Amino acid sequence: MTQWLANIEGTDTGHSVALALALLAAFLHAVFGALQKGRHDPWLTRGAIDASYGLMAAPFALFVVPWPEPHMWPIFAGVFVIHVVYKCLQAWAYTKGAYTVVYPVVRGTGPLFTVIGAYIIFAETFTLTQWMGVMVLLAGIFGLALYNLIFLQAERDTLPMALGLAVLTGLFVALYTTYDAYGIRATANPFTFLAWFFFIDGLFMPPVAYARYRRMANPPAFGPLALRGIFGGVVAIFSFGSIMMATRLDKVGEAAVLRETSTVFAAIIGWLVLKETVGPRRIALMALIALGAVIVEMGG
Repeated sequence: MTQWLANIEGTDTGHSVALALALLAAFLHAVFGALQKGRHDPWLTRGAIDASYGLMAAPFALFVVPWPEPHMWPIFAGVFVIHVVYKCLQAWAYTKGAYTVVYPVVRGTGPLFTVIGAYIIFAETFTLTQWMGVMVLLAGIFGLALYNLIFLQAERDTLPMALGLAVLTGLFVALYTTYDAYGIRATANPFTFLAWFFFIDGLFMPPVAYARYRRMANPPAFGPLALRGIFGGVVAIFSFGSIMMATRLDKVGEAAVLRETSTVFAAIIGWLVLKETVGPRRIALMALIALGAVIVEMGG
């Protein structure tokens, strides 16, 4: 498998596989976001998810895949710090705003910063059509943010903070997407990076969540929370693993933009599962974000 992946990097086949992986990541990341925002406190859910995928990855990291090369340890240290800040910002944003408010802004803002980062680090360039797609995507993002500021009544007092945190979280989405792409390209075996990434990334949030759980006056039942964590851990491995592998096989910027078709899935999940009021105008704006991502792909 490793040799096959190495052989298709930068080829038409690699581009097609990266496209499929990015779209899979889009759907799974919308599911992941809904799990974190769902019935439990976002900090507790994230802790349960991280504990689950950290434990799942541990035997693969320690006993199955080749150990990381010496130069990878500083890279993993950077990965750890970036993801810690991202997860704290994401959980904080979810405590201030609804899923269908926060998620589209986070996921839509990220690609713009990622495209800029991919140009600086990997010398990737976009065509005029692709930049038009980015502009369409941004129009959907800022249109959605403006609509929420004007019309949304729920969580009105915390809405500006939620949107500000969502934009800041989007910046860290771009940072981790670009940095993780650098990391997975820096090792000979991409599965080494993935296994150690999930193992190391699962170390921070569980103690934080446990401390929060202990301080709660009425903490939720442990069983349902743990079950959500296990399911979320599986989703996270396939979601984050898919997008990281896509950035190794093809352009980082295109993969990041394509993943933002997740806003469409987010709208559906928010409406059907979380019972959040979405409305036709907000659906249209979320679809505009996804349309921008499609234009970027078609214009490449």
